[in-house]
Amino acid sequence: MTDPGFTLRAMRPEDWPDIVEMQAQPRYRWGTLQTPFRSPDAIRKQLEAIPPDEVQIVAVVEGRAVGRAQLQPGKGRRAHAGYIIMGVHDDFHGRGIGSALMAALIDSADNWLDLKRLELGVWTDNEPAIAIYKKFGFEIEGRERAYAYRDGEYVDGYVMARLRGL
Repeated sequence: MTDPGFTLRAMRPEDWPDIVEMQAQPRYRWGTLQTPFRSPDAIRKQLEAIPPDEVQIVAVVEGRAVGRAQLQPGKGRRAHAGYIIMGVHDDFHGRGIGSALMAALIDSADNWLDLKRLELGVWTDNEPAIAIYKKFGFEIEGRERAYAYRDGEYVDGYVMARLRGL
């Protein structure tokens, strides 16, 4: 097997400066609900408040976190489901990081948490992300019209899900 040039590991508290830098990247932010100029301290506090049952993975290149993925398990009657959030630093697109992060989240969901439904949201114009999600068995379940305001206009989002054993 060839070296992909990155490793995956659990996110650590000391990764917060790299996460702040990632979230400040224009393409990264474009794919999220984040707004520009968020306070680094606010992002650090948000990361510190992540519940311990969430799966938090980073992709690391030369000691620097350049990709992040999280799996938020459901509670109560939604304990069979999980919500996925992912992003890759603008300078590291096209290296297989998104696919590796998704594969790791799915492994956690299927083989460790026994989740039957994985969900995510994505902008309808984010074709690279949609392609990764479809590659891993996610299907579009619905369209949310004028879901959010981005770059001076309202944009639509897709609700996508992957079902296992249902």
